Amino acid sequence: MKKPNLTGLDREETRFLTRVMTMGTGTSLPVVMQPSELAKLIGLIYRDNGKGAKLEAEHPGLWAQIDPGKDYYDIPANWFMEPVQMAQGQHTALFMTGMEQIEDFKTYLRCLSELHKRRRKYALILQAQPMPTMVQVSPRVLIEYGNMAPQALASWLTWRKFFYDLDNRAAQETGYLFEPILAAAIGGEPQGPRSLVVRRTDDASRGRQVDCWKVDPEGIRKPLAYEFKLRVTIAASGQGRFGEEIGFAEDAKNAQAIPVLLVLDPTMNPRLSELQAAYEARGGRAYLGDAAWQHLEDEAGTTMAKFIETYVRRPIQAITQFEQQVNAQGHQRLDLLPLQASCSSNQLTFRLGDFERRIARREDPGLAQDTDAPN
Repeated sequence: MKKPNLTGLDREETRFLTRVMTMGTGTSLPVVMQPSELAKLIGLIYRDNGKGAKLEAEHPGLWAQIDPGKDYYDIPANWFMEPVQMAQGQHTALFMTGMEQIEDFKTYLRCLSELHKRRRKYALILQAQPMPTMVQVSPRVLIEYGNMAPQALASWLTWRKFFYDLDNRAAQETGYLFEPILAAAIGGEPQGPRSLVVRRTDDASRGRQVDCWKVDPEGIRKPLAYEFKLRVTIAASGQGRFGEEIGFAEDAKNAQAIPVLLVLDPTMNPRLSELQAAYEARGGRAYLGDAAWQHLEDEAGTTMAKFIETYVRRPIQAITQFEQQVNAQGHQRLDLLPLQASCSSNQLTFRLGDFERRIARREDPGLAQDTDAPN
C-alpha cells in the first residue's frame, strides 16, 4: 500500500530539498544539513528581504529562533548548528511558506545553500587535509639543498606543499560554486559538453562547455551562451588556449545563440581587448568590471540581484581593496602582513599580523584521494 505524503511536497520539491540539504554524500567529507540548519538559512533569506514579520505571522514563535540578527558573513559558523525548536516536518512547511511569500525564493535558497555547503566543506578540509610526507616533497630538495639548514628546508618544503594543497582545494571548491550560482541567479544553467547546446564548428559531434545557457521563455531573443571569467591575463592565455576562447564565440554564433563574455576584473590588456572584439564581431557582447556586475544584476531581477551584491560582489570587493600599493612597474600589489604558522597533532594556528586563527585538526589520510564532483 502506498504511504501517504505527510510533507505536503511534490516529488520535484522533495528532490529539490534533498539537493539543497546534502552534498558529496559519496566522498570523504560529506555535508548534510539538519532541519534546524535549513530553517536558519531560510531565516537569513527572510532577513535579507526584510520579511521577518510575515514569517512570524505564519509560524508564531519561530522567527526569534532563526533570525540571525546580522549578515551571513558575520554569523559564527556554530550558530547554524544550534538546534531550533520546531514541530516535526516544520522545516518543509517553512520552505513552502517561503515560496509563497518571497519572489525567486527557490533560486535564492539554492544559491545560498550551495555557498553555505561549500564553506562547511572547506572548513572540514582545513581540519582534515593531511600534512605532506617526505616521500611527497623530498625530491624537490635538489633545487634548494644547501641554501638553508636541512631541518629548516624540510619544514619549508612541507609548509609550502601544505599551503599549495589548501589553495588547490579552495580553487576546486570555488570552481564548483562560482559559475553555477551566478548562472542560477540570472535564470540560466551551466551546460556541459555532452548537452551539445553549443557544438564545435570543426567537429559537430563534440560540444562546448557553456558556463551559463539562458533561454528567453518568450522567444523574443536568441539564447545567451555565457563565458564567465574572473580575469583575462596575458600569461594565462597561451596561443592554443586563447584560440579555444575565441572559438567559443564562433561556435555559439553558429548555434544560433548570442555569445556573452563576462569578465569581473576590468584590467585591460591586449588579450582581453582581442577577446572582446572577437565576441562583438560575432554578434555577441562583452561586459567588463562594473558593467559585468551590472549586467548580472539586470538579468537577475530584484531579489537575486540582492543575492549577487550581498554574497558575491561585496566580499570580493572587500578583499580586493587591500591591493592598493603600486610597485615600480606601476602594478598594484598587496602589502602583505607577516605570517606565522604552527602545527601540533590537534591544532593548526595561523597568525597574520595581529590576527590569529586556530583550527582543530583531525587529519584524514584518505583525503588526498578524495575527488568530489559538482552536484
